[in-house]
Amino acid sequence: MFKKMLIDILQAYGPSGNEHKTARILAEYMRPYCDELWVDVLGNLICHKKGISGKKIMLSAHMDQIGFIVVDIDENGFLRIANVGGILPPLSVAREVVFENGVRGVTYFETPETRDAKAVATVPNMYIDIGCTSREEAEEKVQIGDMCIFVSNYVDMGKRVASGAMDNRVCCAIIVEAMKEMQSSHDVYAVFTVQEEVGLRGAGVAAYAISPDLNINLDVTLTGDTPKTPAMSVALGKGPAIKMMDSSVIVPIAVRRFMIDCAEQADIPYQREVLRAGGTDTAAIQKTQKGILAGCISIPSRYVHTPVEVVDMDDVENTVKLIRVIVSKEQLPDTI
Repeated sequence: MFKKMLIDILQAYGPSGNEHKTARILAEYMRPYCDELWVDVLGNLICHKKGISGKKIMLSAHMDQIGFIVVDIDENGFLRIANVGGILPPLSVAREVVFENGVRGVTYFETPETRDAKAVATVPNMYIDIGCTSREEAEEKVQIGDMCIFVSNYVDMGKRVASGAMDNRVCCAIIVEAMKEMQSSHDVYAVFTVQEEVGLRGAGVAAYAISPDLNINLDVTLTGDTPKTPAMSVALGKGPAIKMMDSSVIVPIAVRRFMIDCAEQADIPYQREVLRAGGTDTAAIQKTQKGILAGCISIPSRYVHTPVEVVDMDDVENTVKLIRVIVSKEQLPDTI
């Protein structure tokens, strides 16, 4: 059941600013496990499970994915593009893409007349071929401002699986799964945020409206367990990674300690994460209103921001367990 849900969420169309189809799928999965749900003005999906303690916990994960936006169409029908989020150009050429209306195409990039093997793809020299021979023909299918995403397969490798949009749909699926058997005396708000990939834009809006006593954000993180990769302690299969710091946030000591205590008391394997570069919605939430206590649980992921992001299902399962333990605690951290 979890696998089907994960695939449904992974394959939904939802680049930053156009997450409505992903939100609809998540809403259908969430509806049986919450008392009310709604979509706010910016597009965040907010699902509320009522409690009795008077305290509020916000579980958040962004549901947008990276992609491309059309900025021009040339006389031969090729689409010139800009990135939506952190595209890696060398890994993004000769890939199949799809637009919201179902139009498909392939990416490529300008090459010198000599077809120099050393030519390098950059976003400004990339384009999308949708099979048209003129601007007029292309404009019947795609307009300036339309967005597309990578077409990617769900690759089942046993305990480990690969797909595009694993960042961050795997965390959306984890929250849904955690809500199924959740026991908490607190009000729990499961929030699926928008526009994280283009500047952490949705999470702060949702946090301002909810004003939680504690936020636990979920996102993917890099690993240091592949050949010749920069040193990092996080590896697949060793448990959820509890964030200490990244370039956008230093997680308050009390929140770190609280999450670690929850993992250790429940005998859940975990890792400590320090990410040299990159950030998550945690940073935007932490700075909302007068400040909100916010922490982050990261899912180790290889090949982030490509169509073949890899996660370990043991890490997924242990993260579900950790979230359930966290929300079950009567006493929440109340200081940094």
